[in-house]
Amino acid sequence: MTTKNFGLIGAAGYIAPRHLKAIKDTGNNLLAALDPFDSVGIMDSYFPKSAFFTEPERFDRHLDKLRRGGNGHIEYVSICSPNYLHDSHIRMALRNQADAICEKPIVLNPWNVDALHEIEKETGKNIYTILQLRHHAAIIALKEMIDNGPADKIYDIDLTYITSRGAWYHRSWKGNVEKSGGVATNIGVHFFDMLTWIFGEAKENVVHLSQADSAAGFLQLKKARVRWFLSINSENLPKIAVESKKSTFRSITVDGQEIEFSDGFTDLHTVSYQHILNGTGFGLADARQSVVIVENIRNKRPVGRTGDFHPMVK
Repeated sequence: MTTKNFGLIGAAGYIAPRHLKAIKDTGNNLLAALDPFDSVGIMDSYFPKSAFFTEPERFDRHLDKLRRGGNGHIEYVSICSPNYLHDSHIRMALRNQADAICEKPIVLNPWNVDALHEIEKETGKNIYTILQLRHHAAIIALKEMIDNGPADKIYDIDLTYITSRGAWYHRSWKGNVEKSGGVATNIGVHFFDMLTWIFGEAKENVVHLSQADSAAGFLQLKKARVRWFLSINSENLPKIAVESKKSTFRSITVDGQEIEFSDGFTDLHTVSYQHILNGTGFGLADARQSVVIVENIRNKRPVGRTGDFHPMVK
């Protein structure tokens, strides 16, 4: 496979190192990176010769100059910026005749997905997203089990994900619902994608709890009843996690049986890149269902402890 030239937006962010590693591990080159913050020493471990910009206008101009120069134009732009900027940055990539590889959530609203479909058609370029749980061995095995099981069976699912965050979280863009989409969007969208990928489309969406640091609800999928709880508050960690001095707890049970998927996350971004480069990456159509779900959750009024709620709803 020939070496591809990449640009990257959001080089100082939390998720950027996984994208830098994926670009490097797939044998490609980073020509230019953008971030308003210049604490990007991590780039020295991967692409020390990459151009770096702190202003989007100059980064955009650089991409345009490379494209017009013919040799060394950017073929892919990896987008690791805050959620609310994904739409704009995808558009910037496509304007410069590059395919976009965007972190989840690809955008915050389903109508943004629809608009980007039109821009794909206009430019002839592709928009990919990272849905790494679809590449996780344990999740693939679960999907195969469900696909080969009784066609009319409805499964009972409990999803619990608690990933502790400090006070900084609420001061950053992640704590701003208009910018991040809230907890359910920011830390939950890939779980909702995974569940609908396995158990089918959402038919009912109930929100029991919606707070700055936690959210919970119920999803009726085609083949599953899902009670879910998501939190960034360490006080919600179960005793087993606290005693093990772990700041993150994730659990998915199917009909009471735990699905073990704590390990195997290390190289999933690299696997995602390999699929994208081979033409089998996940695109807008794949991402839309989870975007619809989290937008719905964000705008629903919580009903409290009524109906089929997760045991951790207080």
